Amino acid sequence: MPRLASFLSAFAVTVTATFAATAPTDFLVYFGTYAKAPSKGIYRSHFDAATGRLSPAELAAEAKDPAFLALHPKGNVLYAIDESADTQRTPGQGLAAYSIDPKSGSLTLLNRQSTGSSGACHLTVDATGRAILVANYGGGGVSAVALSPDGRLGAVGSVIQHTGSSVNPARQKGPHAHQIITSADNRFAFVPDLGLDRVMVYQIDPGAAKLTAHNPPSNSLAPGSGPRHMTFHPSNQFAYVISEMLCTMTAFRYDSARGTLAEIQTVSTLPPGEAVAKGTSTAEVQVHPSGKFLYGSNRGHNTIVVYAIDPASGKMTYVENVSTQGKTPRHFTLDPTGRWLLAENQDSNTVAVLRIDEKSGRLTPTGTPVEIPVPVSAVFVPTR
Repeated sequence: MPRLASFLSAFAVTVTATFAATAPTDFLVYFGTYAKAPSKGIYRSHFDAATGRLSPAELAAEAKDPAFLALHPKGNVLYAIDESADTQRTPGQGLAAYSIDPKSGSLTLLNRQSTGSSGACHLTVDATGRAILVANYGGGGVSAVALSPDGRLGAVGSVIQHTGSSVNPARQKGPHAHQIITSADNRFAFVPDLGLDRVMVYQIDPGAAKLTAHNPPSNSLAPGSGPRHMTFHPSNQFAYVISEMLCTMTAFRYDSARGTLAEIQTVSTLPPGEAVAKGTSTAEVQVHPSGKFLYGSNRGHNTIVVYAIDPASGKMTYVENVSTQGKTPRHFTLDPTGRWLLAENQDSNTVAVLRIDEKSGRLTPTGTPVEIPVPVSAVFVPTR
């Protein structure tokens, strides 16, 4: 196994280096926001991956709280969730699909659909482009919606309610699904549930837009940790979960054949020896395309934590915490070339561009952050 792990890691690094050398360098970046003043909806900027320059933002589409965005595998349709609670589960509320003009980058609304639940907070499109999967924080569960060949939203195929609670009476009286992502082979969906201190696992049937509980149906984390987001290592051997309430990062060994996780390490997302202060919580997590580095965001602390990843064991070694040059980095993303990190500072209405050192993974701010109203997610789309 160690030799296989080393081979897969080396392969990932080689593929990433080749991709970075040949990948497009001009991108559109769409920003999801909370549509409160001064924001009006979804914004777009141009990003030059050769220089790290992010252009001033323009309004791409007016929308109500299009907090999280997802791109169709064909790259021609953008999806947004309305994070406003919809306790009545109103038809036509919760999800929106937009066609992307390949030249101008403008968005045109295709249609809307309900998630079948309430309080949607995250979505992802399955690899076949036949279903969109949604995590419903308010409703406390997950749902799946069919997609037509042209990317329009179809019928709701699944609505699954999580049940239970955990140890924090203020935050964990009930379930709060916070994210949903798919495995590399598109067989499984993984859902960190903050209210249950569990990562739920589902089998996916994209053609029917169906989710079915896997066996085993979940993996537990430390009581009171509040798992928020999750990401897979490019070798497909490891996964990482960032927990909002205890400010921790947990590494798992992933068995892709069985769809199971086994915990191997948990560390703090703060500098060594620093306790979690009131008002500090985590948000996003991503692995560098090379597989060598792991990043996580700390709100309140307003930093990105950087770890080095051991290719054989998947374990993390602390590297540094770096300021996001703003307040409340609810989300961040790595550009497709792996050279840059964009940190979205929700409460300072800015996006900061940080350069990634390819050898150490360390981050260096590149200049004055760009003003974007209440940014909370970002999606890259290559220009054509």
